[in-house]
Amino acid sequence: MPVNLPLPQAEHLKPVAGVELGWAEAGIRKANRKDVLVVRVAEGSTVAGVFTSNRFCAAPVQVCREHLTAGKGIRALVVNTGNANAGTGEPGLANARAACDALAAQLGIAPEQVLPFSTGVILEPLPVDRLVAGLPAAIANAKPDNWLAAAEAIMTTDTQPKAASRTVQIDGKTVTLSGISKGAGMIRPNMATMLGFIAMDAAVAQPVLQALVSHAADHSFNSITIDGDTSTNDSFVLIATGKSGAVVDRAEGPAFEALRDAVTALAQELAQMIVRDGEGATKLMTIRVEGGKDVAECRQIAYAVAHSPLVKTAFYASDPNLGRILAAVGYAGVDDLDVDRVNLWLDDVWVARDGGRNPDYREEDGQRVMKQAEITVRIALGRGQAEATVWTCDLSHDYVSINADYRS
Repeated sequence: MPVNLPLPQAEHLKPVAGVELGWAEAGIRKANRKDVLVVRVAEGSTVAGVFTSNRFCAAPVQVCREHLTAGKGIRALVVNTGNANAGTGEPGLANARAACDALAAQLGIAPEQVLPFSTGVILEPLPVDRLVAGLPAAIANAKPDNWLAAAEAIMTTDTQPKAASRTVQIDGKTVTLSGISKGAGMIRPNMATMLGFIAMDAAVAQPVLQALVSHAADHSFNSITIDGDTSTNDSFVLIATGKSGAVVDRAEGPAFEALRDAVTALAQELAQMIVRDGEGATKLMTIRVEGGKDVAECRQIAYAVAHSPLVKTAFYASDPNLGRILAAVGYAGVDDLDVDRVNLWLDDVWVARDGGRNPDYREEDGQRVMKQAEITVRIALGRGQAEATVWTCDLSHDYVSINADYRS
């Protein structure tokens, strides 16, 4: 069961003018499940993205980068689940391009105007013939209010779809934003999540949109981890159709800041949905590091804590073996850290003071907090003003079972 994550409701997901979504059951890996998604984007829209830093990046990631650089104006996205098309060499690139060619031919656009995305099993050939055969059905049922079905069509080991919407006022005009994401394992992005898509009806200049997607990724998908593994297929894409009449053409000022905050908040919501639905997760942990010299060292320490199997299993067991957190802080790689200035809290419980056990700390207080479904770990370094937050989950028996059985 996901951690405090209600199922999204279709009626709460807002259509975005200039975007239509359609799906198909193409049998990419399993029969009778949504596994192909087509997103149609209005002419004149701008599209920007950030992608995995994994050197074994998947074929669709490589093609996406090429097509965004081509500058012909993106008009469609095609996504398949069940197969990552990663570790597939030149045949994989050919299959990703074939998917773009097929969708472009059916929509009457250029192949360079299509972005391909894949997620699923690595090192297996993409059954591109099945994907192509599913495109007509996906195109035929494309409509603006298909956000929930779209979220279902990109799931792999997710236990439920992940989608959300919100609105923001920009210069007196209402801008609508809707987004979907997927991911439950192999999550330690170095850019974004395994797959994330947000569309909005503001008009945003291309360089500004790239700044927006990078900022949002850094404060959301780049701040989550489930198991410390960076996927080969991580992609986060932001679409701006311009249909609302609101215009943001520079990366500064009140309009930009309002839109940046709205995009980032929606991205954070989608990213936290991934952690809440982490494979085998029973708890959501917020790791907040403050008082650092810079954000980089705060994030470095936060990730050391969030990745520690000993920390994660202690939280699963509600075992206040909290020296494991201090150990992770110590090995994080901040060589000049003065441990005598480090303080640690679990929610409101002050556990460690000035590098040692707080004399007033009682283990029953720590255990009380650790039994909660949502827990905040706050670490104060006492060496500056910088701070960073990372979201993670516990590590349970089910995580091993899910990944041991993933391909069966």
